[in-house]
Amino acid sequence: MIDSHTHLDSTPGTDAEIVAAARAAGVTRILTIGTGADSARAAQAAAETHPEVWFAVGHHPNSATGFAAEDLGELRELARHPRCLAIGETGLDDYRDYAPRADQERAFAAQIGLARELGKPLVIHTRAADDDTIATLARDAAGLEVVLHCFSMPGRLAECVDHGWWISFAGNVTYPKARELAYAAEQAPLERLLVETDAPYLTPQPVRKHRNQPAFVVHTARFIAERRGLAYAELEAAVHANSARLLGW
Repeated sequence: MIDSHTHLDSTPGTDAEIVAAARAAGVTRILTIGTGADSARAAQAAAETHPEVWFAVGHHPNSATGFAAEDLGELRELARHPRCLAIGETGLDDYRDYAPRADQERAFAAQIGLARELGKPLVIHTRAADDDTIATLARDAAGLEVVLHCFSMPGRLAECVDHGWWISFAGNVTYPKARELAYAAEQAPLERLLVETDAPYLTPQPVRKHRNQPAFVVHTARFIAERRGLAYAELEAAVHANSARLLGW
């Protein structure tokens, strides 16, 4: 199994303990996310230390205030590291009033351009901004590999699939009240499907009282396999193949 999105530096325990727990659970690949320069450097350090770990670099929309050319330059330098496999997470967030929309849009556009410049996939965060996120990606990200991290638009699934984007489900798909999201996990094309933890957030239902960690991605994968009527091994093989095709690891 792989974990396609985790904030490793925010997960409890040392990196070595977290990676060891993931390994024991059968997780062989972890993509940890840097959402700003400091966390990106921490992600890089983890990737340099642990062979199971790769990283992505981005400037999260909630911290996009004042995004400028210097921020883009720093991201570009970090993204050229050989173990950096993706740009993001980036996107739009109208749920939390943490950064002006104009700054979010500027950071989003810059990171789309950086993904195109470096030939790397683009990891998307969107919350309460679905229309504008989809419109921006459709207009500006054509030809890029786009990952809809922590997929939250079940009513727009067909539209997202038509664009050729990757649909990545986090632990919230397992929650009893997330019926529409669970249905989307059934309907998403198997060849475009990914799973993730979004650790330390969105712990899957079977272990929900705990803080999330990469090892717990197996619970999300098992849930999706059951909903789709697949053997776990079949779902696992598909996710492995998808992530290898997307990230080249």
